[in-house]
Amino acid sequence: MSTRLIIVFCICLIASGSYAQVRPVHTYSIVARDSLTGEMGVAVQSHWFSVGSIVVWGEAGVGVVATQSFADPAYGPLGLELMRAGKTARQALAGILASDPGREVRQVAMLDAYGTVAVHTGKKCIHAAGHVEGEQFTVQANLMMNDKVWPSMAKAYRETKGDLADRMLAALDAAQEVGGDIRGKQSAAILIVSAKSSGKPWSDRIMDLRVEDHPEPLKELRRLVNVHRAYQHMNNGDLAVEKNDIDGALREYGTAERMIPENLEMKYWHAVALVNAGKLDESLQLFKQVFDADPNWIELTPRLPKVDLLHVNEAGLRQILNMVHKSK
Repeated sequence: MSTRLIIVFCICLIASGSYAQVRPVHTYSIVARDSLTGEMGVAVQSHWFSVGSIVVWGEAGVGVVATQSFADPAYGPLGLELMRAGKTARQALAGILASDPGREVRQVAMLDAYGTVAVHTGKKCIHAAGHVEGEQFTVQANLMMNDKVWPSMAKAYRETKGDLADRMLAALDAAQEVGGDIRGKQSAAILIVSAKSSGKPWSDRIMDLRVEDHPEPLKELRRLVNVHRAYQHMNNGDLAVEKNDIDGALREYGTAERMIPENLEMKYWHAVALVNAGKLDESLQLFKQVFDADPNWIELTPRLPKVDLLHVNEAGLRQILNMVHKSK
């Protein structure tokens, strides 16, 4: 579809109201691009149920969008469509706003794959409302306790060390610390997509996490980010197993288990990796801890040698399963 046709399509959909489902999602958010990796992200918190399903949009190699205040979700897919067709974030946002009779109650931010940003805070967004446009990021908020929120977000994002997720989460925390949403807290979300499309959307969505309804959504979102990172190590461990890279599997499973030591899945596969690395004795206490917590893992263990996932002879397998008796 040509750019001209896309713009006409946007105008028709928004002006007719056939695409829009306007919802009062008053919130604070950030869109940002990591200048080193090219990864792009959106993070948001609101006193509104399931904020991520409305506000957060993104596509690898294209850009990201946050649509809020009296949110029209159409800004997400339409903004991405325009950027995919070659429009900058500024051009995409300007084109959609021009066709929207409700533009003055909208707050929308867009960022394209080149780091160009655009943000709009309508004149009828509920006070306190505003935004800060920075280098390859914008922060925006409406219906806040005070007008310190978005400047604090920008400052935290600029000054925080770490990857894109760390910096965006710091911006959300900073918003909450100075007052946040005047109504309180309920849900949060974070989405990070790759700099370029691989043609595999499931791989290009680097992080896609939501807290739908929680008394402390930002704390819960941080917990989920940590779990996500640990499971990335688990996934890397699985890939190492597929490639018969025993040392790599041991390293990745071990890292995951150290990140979340109470997680039985991670503890168990760390123990398996130890056995496969020729460290049976080191694995036994881990197996014992898992078996003590959930006997279903006992049933699973004898199945693994049959599919070449546990490299152990019969004597070694008995030694592992004997940890059940020592647990009683």
